[in-house]
Parts: sequence; C-alpha cells; structure tokens
Amino acid sequence: MFDSSMILPAFVVLTVLCGMHARIDVYGAFVRGAKEGLATLLQMLPYLCAMLTATALLRETGVLLRMETWLAPVLSALGLPGEIAPVALLRPLSGSAALAAVRDVLKTMGADSRAGRIACVISGASETVFFTGALYLGAAGLKRSGYAIPVAMIAYAVGMLAAGWMISP
Repeated sequence: MFDSSMILPAFVVLTVLCGMHARIDVYGAFVRGAKEGLATLLQMLPYLCAMLTATALLRETGVLLRMETWLAPVLSALGLPGEIAPVALLRPLSGSAALAAVRDVLKTMGADSRAGRIACVISGASETVFFTGALYLGAAGLKRSGYAIPVAMIAYAVGMLAAGWMISP
C-alpha cells in the first residue's frame, strides 16, 4: 500500500530522476535556486520587520484596543457581532495576530457561536493585505502601490461583510 506520508519523498525522487533523464545538474539547480531564494529573503526582510513592528506597536500601546472599542458598534450596526472586531482589525496586518484573536473569540464566545464561525471564516478566507503588500511590492522595488492596497482593502471589507451576512444568527 502507498502511504500518504510517502507523497513528498516520492515527488522529490521523481523530480531528481526526471532531471537526471533530461541531463540536468539537479544538485546545481537546487543550489542556485536556494541562493536566489536567500537573496529574495534578504530583499523582503526589512518590509517584514516593518510590518511586525507596526503590529506590535499597535497592540502594546493600546491603540488597537481603542480601535476595537470604536469598531464594535459599527460592526453591530452592520449586523455583525462586535466580538469579531479584533479579528477584523488584525487580519489585514498579521496572520498570526489575527489567529490569536480568533482563538480569543473562540475561547470567550465558543466554537459554535456566530462570532466564532465568522471569525474563523474571516481568518481563513482573507489575506493579510498590508503584510503581503509590503512584502511583495517592496521586493519588487515599487515605491507606490497605486490602487493595489485600497482595492484589496475594499475586497477584504466586502468579504468580511458577506461572511457575516451569510452565517445565520
């Protein structure tokens, strides 16, 4: 029987065999790819540090808590539970911070609650807009994002509202 844990090793062996059959220096190609990957990482690292620092500053200074307090009534007016405000604010910035916020919603409201389900959908079906934008636009050397970030944030807001409206109370 073929065990699912063998899929990745089998893929690696198949790739190496195909490369050898095509007379490609597989090890050399791997090393060149790893070298290019490290160069890309070094290009992205300052943008990654900037986004992580901004997220930490928002949380540690209490600004995020004030924003959550302000956003909760707005979400309630839109028919969404106010408890998802931390997830809604953190998801565009940081996936790990948003996941921690989802955990808090699940702990306080319960996994089967409407707020818990909406928080999970928002976290699982949306992108970290500012984080990804900073990383990829910075790595591409773009100084201005044009309409990329505003359009992505509009799409995020529409997706969040759609998730809330589709999950019945």
